[in-house]
Amino acid sequence: MTTLCGIELEHPVVNASGTFDAIAALRAFGDEVIERFPFSAFVSKTITLEPRQGNPPPRLWETPAGLINSIGLPNRGLRGYLEHDLPVLARLPVPLIVNVMGFTREEVATLVEAVAARDEVAGLELNVSCPNVESGLIMGADPAETAALVERVRPLTAKPLIVKLTPNATDPGAVAHAAQESGADAVSLVNTLRAMALHPRTGEPWLGAGTGGVSGPAIRAVALAQVAQVAERVAIPVVGMGGVETGAHAAALLRAGAGAVAVGTATFRDPRAGARIAAELAELRRKERVSAGP
Repeated sequence: MTTLCGIELEHPVVNASGTFDAIAALRAFGDEVIERFPFSAFVSKTITLEPRQGNPPPRLWETPAGLINSIGLPNRGLRGYLEHDLPVLARLPVPLIVNVMGFTREEVATLVEAVAARDEVAGLELNVSCPNVESGLIMGADPAETAALVERVRPLTAKPLIVKLTPNATDPGAVAHAAQESGADAVSLVNTLRAMALHPRTGEPWLGAGTGGVSGPAIRAVALAQVAQVAERVAIPVVGMGGVETGAHAAALLRAGAGAVAVGTATFRDPRAGARIAAELAELRRKERVSAGP
């Protein structure tokens, strides 16, 4: 068993927000998803206050060592999530962590207050990769912006608040420390890195939005370095992610200071990747205990 800021997990492997569609999986495979759920917690895709259609297609580009996505956070909005998505996700046999994002601190506060009030929700993850329309600054790239956001929403719930950090900050450790000092219960990182792909014939941007975020093995070394940096700066738990495809990759993030690991891009190829990685990690730990002896 693993504990993540008070949330009990069967093992330390969860999903990265937006990379595993549990609702579509339940629709396609029914109770088998519940009986063989691959993660120890489910982190929902990002929800916003109002519904979003997402970015224009194309939205995906496969690279030799990863995936560039420009999905654009399509979702039903807060009301649609509470009415339609949450009752379905409540069937999952693991704790539910809901990822929220707003364009102002007040929007985030509205989301946190409404979502945290639901008994089905075990915790919240704040997506701070969005620009604050009031200041023009990326909320998660500036320590002061991060601190102001967490201070605004912390009094609204006693449930765990996890701040998902952007890797595009000048000093992720400073941002993580600001989140901790303002009342965050944990931080998670890394999110995708900004990236672009060009059409092979026209040379124009391939993605409908022009740019997107790269994930997968290409960013594994970046994730490892940033997780280690952040873990040295904070005392709260760290959820590490970025290019995790094997138990050994998960073990590396744990050794770097993470308390739990999230799997994302690997599930596009193998929806059961989370369970496989958790099993490989458990076997690695068993062998290490045997090697260590009595």
